Amino acid sequence: MKLKALINGISVYEGKELSADCAVKTIKARQNAVYPLYRGMGKPSSPAVSPGDRVLKGQLIANADGFTTSPAHSAVSGTVKKIEKRTISSGIVADCIVIENDGADETVQDYGKERDYKSLSQNEITEVIKESGIVGLGGAGFPTSVKLSPKNISEIDYLIINGCECEPYLTSDYRLMAEKTDEIITGINIVLRLLPNAKAIVAIENNKSDVYKMLCDKTANNDKISACELKTKYPQGGERQLIYAVTGRKLNSRTLPAQKGCIVLNVSTCFAIYEAVCRNIPLIHKIITVTGDGANSPCNLDVPIGMSYSEILEEAGGAKEEAVKYISGGPMMGTALSSLDVPTEKNSSALLIFTKDDVAVLNPSNCIHCGKCLTVCPELLVPQMMAKAVKSDDFENFKKLGGMECVECGCCTYICPAKIPLTQLFKYGKAAVRKSAAKKG
Repeated sequence: MKLKALINGISVYEGKELSADCAVKTIKARQNAVYPLYRGMGKPSSPAVSPGDRVLKGQLIANADGFTTSPAHSAVSGTVKKIEKRTISSGIVADCIVIENDGADETVQDYGKERDYKSLSQNEITEVIKESGIVGLGGAGFPTSVKLSPKNISEIDYLIINGCECEPYLTSDYRLMAEKTDEIITGINIVLRLLPNAKAIVAIENNKSDVYKMLCDKTANNDKISACELKTKYPQGGERQLIYAVTGRKLNSRTLPAQKGCIVLNVSTCFAIYEAVCRNIPLIHKIITVTGDGANSPCNLDVPIGMSYSEILEEAGGAKEEAVKYISGGPMMGTALSSLDVPTEKNSSALLIFTKDDVAVLNPSNCIHCGKCLTVCPELLVPQMMAKAVKSDDFENFKKLGGMECVECGCCTYICPAKIPLTQLFKYGKAAVRKSAAKKG
């Protein structure tokens, strides 16, 4: 069988062997849980609680006040200490709800109560997903209820479930697929009730052949769900790249997947949908991979959302003395942390710890026009010309060169022999274009 793959991309050291065999361990929240009201997209959420209020596990603590925001729920029972500005993992300073955990784990009424999703209407299912605060757990955290309510719902023929987990080192989705296969399949079946003409395809890279075979076996008699094995290649799990690999349909930044008849969900999102609809549990916990050559005991932990990275690291056995770099997320698209005193959020995926900071030792030189960046760009862009435009503050040319199509995957930076920080230049260029467009109205 010829494995499907994205256009271009790179092969990188995976590092997944460090934690792939580590079964998920559930840990309890410690003293404080912190919930940002703003995550860098759309309007901030508004607090549904005030300092001094007593809250229960699973209780709504923040309302969604915009199209791209979602409600938040407490993962602990306790008292709201304060609402104050704090730095979060992205580096943004945001208003945060701080809850002092009382350790009682007292839950809201009906928390964990089982129900049959087949007894719910389409509107009821969508409302549960919305009210449970479920967002895309493999990327930017866009509200799932919005994604599952396209205007052309009858034209959606592909529900693509992203099980690629193409970022190096990360194994949280792999462990979830291995340990919660039936629950994920149930979550997919729930979503299919909302998409009457769609069939689901679970896309998995061929470095996870065991879970691919497991899913094939469990869906063998299901004519609405199948599994698709893809070539292991970064960034195979990018939304545009995944749609192309599975369906052959091409998208750009101005095209929504639904316009091409596709909806893409992460496997973690499907599990969250199962918990919300079938068990009445809002999105209050997440599996996090703690790994890297600087981690004492690489592992996969099921953590309460709002728990700090410093506390998670302690639960994971700490870091080695020679550890110098910490990253939230994967090494290609994650964010370097200046402090571990930041909370995990809904779309947190990993805490990586390294004994060497490769970025700190970079010594960029002039572009040698080797063309390697062209050969790896999954969007078929010309990074060397785009970089020249940004450096010259020629953002109009940057835009004409397709700069806004950059998915910021980091392939060009990774392959560049001159060590030019191309991805960082393109992030700056895209921000400048957006700022200019906003000024023009």
